[in-house]
Amino acid sequence: MQTIHVDLAERSYPIYIGADLLARADLLAAHIAGRQVAIITNETVAPFYLAGLERLLAGSSVTTVILPDGERFKTWETLQLIFDGLLGARHDRGTTVIALGGGVIGDMAGFAAACYQRGVNFIQVPTTLLSQVDSSVGGKTGINHPLGKNMIGAFYQPQAVLIDTATLLTLPARELSAGLAEVIKYGLICDEPFLTWLEEHMSALRALDQVVLAQAIERSCAAKARVVATDERESGVRATLNLGHTFGHAIETHQGYGNWLHGEAVAAGTVMALDMSERLGWITTAERERVVRLFISAGLPVVPPQDMTAEDFMEHMAVDKKVMNGKLRLVLLQGLGEAVVTGDFPREILDATLSADYAAQLALLKN
Repeated sequence: MQTIHVDLAERSYPIYIGADLLARADLLAAHIAGRQVAIITNETVAPFYLAGLERLLAGSSVTTVILPDGERFKTWETLQLIFDGLLGARHDRGTTVIALGGGVIGDMAGFAAACYQRGVNFIQVPTTLLSQVDSSVGGKTGINHPLGKNMIGAFYQPQAVLIDTATLLTLPARELSAGLAEVIKYGLICDEPFLTWLEEHMSALRALDQVVLAQAIERSCAAKARVVATDERESGVRATLNLGHTFGHAIETHQGYGNWLHGEAVAAGTVMALDMSERLGWITTAERERVVRLFISAGLPVVPPQDMTAEDFMEHMAVDKKVMNGKLRLVLLQGLGEAVVTGDFPREILDATLSADYAAQLALLKN
């Protein structure tokens, strides 16, 4: 087992990474505040891991809330089901909420924990690669709105993150690829040598090699922990973690939540950010093509939805969280491993990126 610490003074917490950690009662017990525990999971994850987790918590008074599975259920209405479970079982301020599932479960359970009686104990047990390397770490919680993704929420840190790499053995291949988009992101924004490592180990990652997966997760979480410790509430450098997300969130919102997985939309959105960075002269064509090949090797889409117009993108990007004083800011690359958040770009460059023929770019790359 590897342990990474997120350094946030009195809100600091550990990230445990290893195989079969869901059999370790001691890891959970150290972070449970009181007698009551509420497990929040979904109908897909529950059959695999809920009974085992309940056995570990045999000494606690456990309430289980099983939610429907899918990004389209990340709503106020579904959030109320968590509150119904907590209130119906009379959970008090000493309760511990455990999120058992992927990013949707982690975001909603964390938001519920932040709101219930103005804040209760919270533990993340992520079961997808995407949630293990990204959404479970850093304290972002929230729900979607029909007009924008993750626009309603709170910063609320967990007491611990328990990453059992063995849970990835039950993860569908498409979901694994979606998580790899966020892994690749860390190399692009702050760790260029990681890109070489990923190129060398992509086959092993997709084959669910437990040792290689643990290494990728550890390196990704360590990168995010450093950024979060520097900028917990995304007032500066933390925004670079959103590389590809402004374009990607527009794709998710326009296509309907869940039709494109988050990681798929981020991959296509990152290709758009690469295109714009190249047009600005900040990266070379060879660098852009290198990253596109890496996304392809991870099983990810590199062409945005062809039914989306530039106007469609701008409509959704106008409500992005990085818009400040009416000005759109984007995360772009000034080199591989060097991300920057900027609103200082010519509008015609953005328009060219939004109107680019990405299918033609891909065809040239393959030739």
